[in-house]
This record gives sequence, structure tokens and C-alpha cells, in this order.
Amino acid sequence: MRQFRRDLLEFLRIPSVSTLPEHKQDIRRAAHFVRKHLLQAGLEGVDVIEGSGHPLVYGEWLGAPGKPTILCYGHYDVQPADPLKEWDSPPFEPMIRNGQVYARGASDDKGQVLANIKALQVLMEAHGRLPVNIKFLIEGEEEVGGETISAYVPSHRQQLRADAALVSDTAMYMPDTPTICTGLRGLLYTEWSARGARSDLHSGLFGGVAPSAVFGLVELLAKCKDSEGRVRIPGFYDTVEAPSEAERDSWAGLPFDEDEYRSGEVGATTLTGEPGFSVFERLGARPTFEVHGIAGGFTGPGAKTVIPAAATAKVSARLVPRQDPATVLGQMQKFAAENSPPGISVEVREVHSAPATLASPNHPIIRTAARALSEVWGRETVFVRSGGTIPVVGDFQEHLGIPTALMGYGLPDDRLHAPNEKFSLRNFQMGMASTAKFLELLGDAALA
Repeated sequence: MRQFRRDLLEFLRIPSVSTLPEHKQDIRRAAHFVRKHLLQAGLEGVDVIEGSGHPLVYGEWLGAPGKPTILCYGHYDVQPADPLKEWDSPPFEPMIRNGQVYARGASDDKGQVLANIKALQVLMEAHGRLPVNIKFLIEGEEEVGGETISAYVPSHRQQLRADAALVSDTAMYMPDTPTICTGLRGLLYTEWSARGARSDLHSGLFGGVAPSAVFGLVELLAKCKDSEGRVRIPGFYDTVEAPSEAERDSWAGLPFDEDEYRSGEVGATTLTGEPGFSVFERLGARPTFEVHGIAGGFTGPGAKTVIPAAATAKVSARLVPRQDPATVLGQMQKFAAENSPPGISVEVREVHSAPATLASPNHPIIRTAARALSEVWGRETVFVRSGGTIPVVGDFQEHLGIPTALMGYGLPDDRLHAPNEKFSLRNFQMGMASTAKFLELLGDAALA
């Protein structure tokens, strides 16, 4: 275990930030780190697959004829560490404090993917073989849309053929509570570009007659959602289905303090969202419309009195099952065309998208995963939906026709994408044990 911990720290020292070109060589270092450890785990045919984007890493072990085949996924890329001043220790110099390792990528997803790789190594060293057939596919673009893997999966169906997928890139509901995520929201990420006059204009000479692209874009975005959080784009909710009564009953039975969640995890004075829906529904079973940033005009030191001619906004919608990203994009584009203020034209374009996914807790794979978690953790496994998106899960569902067991070992306070991201070293060890138990149980039972 000490060596595995050292391996994790080495992995976390690699600043594999996929969105920044200056880290291209670090991305390659991370890919080759993954390759090295897949080989150490006993996998064969391990290869770093180059392409137009960041490389994929593939490896397999197919020495269990007649047993199920599991496709394991993870990602080695991470988010930027900004703002650096808010980190208590350097983001790529992992520090262990109170049983937690602090570093960018600790929970999302390096700690979790390495736990799965080391689970194979433990099984291989103990038995000289694995209980099931294994295929690993690890990417370096999850944090920037996953274009390479989204093209690779449909064009390599035969190579990736499996009975199910295993993904550890989610969180447990609370510490020591084994959790399976049965649903992921989809994502439609867009850019809204507004245009007014031909060029920026003097606000004294033209103020009162010239349209402002910034203000016009703000006006349009304000029309998209009312003050209570309802999206006002026509058709947006047409295909949204309510969660089952069984899901609602399950969520109602989970320990949850809304005020503690608001102050401790959200850190706000109040929670927002559609009235009439529980926090669990708003987080995983209802779609959203969020503005991530607006740029335009003058924002530097001092003053510059201009009426901006152009402005842009980054806008996303988190989607739920049966909401089609292409359909929602068309709804946004139609709404923008019909509701832009006079003198302002707005173009809405897609940056990237992924559909929502939903798996039944009664599927044999999910039941086996729940049993494995319960046996290792000594507690009943709970089922939740996640508001986040893992695009490749939809690709596995659409192109390979397989379910995905989302067995995550992170915690809700791991601060993903934020300063002081962390991962529990206990969960790292328990995650290895849980993955190993899952594979052992699958090897002992038929998938039916």
C-alpha cells in the first residue's frame, strides 16, 4: 500500500492540464504514466494512442474465456489550478493532511482511476490472473469535452466490445456510505455572441441612440430564466420526465440537512431553483440553464467610455434523460432570434454536448456493484443521481449498448475544479478493495 500511495503522489505531481497548450508535454507524461502502471498491473496490448488531440491509453487482459468482459474508463487530465493564491499548498506538490491528499486531480480523476488500476494489480499478484476479462480506456480530454474518445468509441466497437463498463469518477453520498450513481445529466455548452454597431462608439456622442451589445446580451439572457429558476425557453421542458416513485422514496430516506448543505457545501445564504421540487430532484432530475461568464466592452483599470459593439457569453444547459442536445440547441437559437433587443443580433453556437444517461438499479451489473460495495464497506449501498456529466457514459450506452456501473470513491467536499481539491487516502484503499470485489463477484456469476 505504501508503494501505491507513492505512485499516487507521483501521478498528482504531473500538471496534466488539458485546456492549456503549455501543458502538452505534461499531458504526454501523464499518458505514459498510465501506460506504465497498466503494464505493472499485468495488462497486455497496452498502447498510447496518438491522434489530433490528447492521447488515449488502451490496455486489455482477455485470459478469462467464458467470463464477462468489463470496460474500465477514467481520465488523466485535470482542470487548471487557478486561482493559485487560494491553495493552502501548491496544487501540483501533493500534500497529505489528516488522511487526505491535497492536489489538483486528486479526486477528479487521478486518485479514482489509479485505485482501479491498482485493484487489478492486487488481483493479478494474488492469483496470477483476473476473474474477468478487462479492457481499459483512459483519456486526456475529459475536462475539455472529450472529442478524441467520442470519435474513437463508435469507430472501435469491436475492440471495445464488453458486457458492461466501470467508471469511477463520481462521489459517495457521504463518508463511509457506499454509493452508486444511476443517472448523469447531459450537457449542452454554448457560446452566445452578440453584435450591435460596427465598432465601439463614444458613449457621450452616441449614448442614447446606439445599441449596446453587452447590455443587449444581458437583457436577452435575463429573459431565458425567471426569478424562481424556471427556464422560459419554449419547449425546454417538453420531454422532461419525473423520477420514479422508487427513486423519490430512496432519496427521501437519505440523511440530509438542507441548511447544513446550503452553508457547508454551497456556501450561500439561500438555495435557488424551481419551486415544488426537492433538492435531490433539482440536482439530478431537473434540467438547468446557467451563465458561466460574460465578456465585452472595457474592463481594464481606469475608465474608457465606450458603447461596446460586441459581447459574448458562455452558457450551458444540464439536460436530463429524453432531452436531446440538438433539439435544445435549436430551441435556444430560435429564442435568441426572436427575443434579442432592437439593434442586437445574437448567434448561439454549440461548443460541446453530451446526452443524459440513466441506469436501472435492478440491472444485474448494478446489483453486483451494489453488493460488492456493501460487502467491502459494511453498509447498505445507496443510489443517487449526479448533476454532472461524463460524456463517455453516453457513448458507451449509444455505441456499445452496455450499461455503466458508476462506482465513485470521491466525497462531496473534495472540491473538484476548485482550490484545495483533495482525496481520502482511506477511500483510495477502500476503492481498490471495492473494485477488486466487484470483479470477483462478476467472475463468480453469470450476467443475466
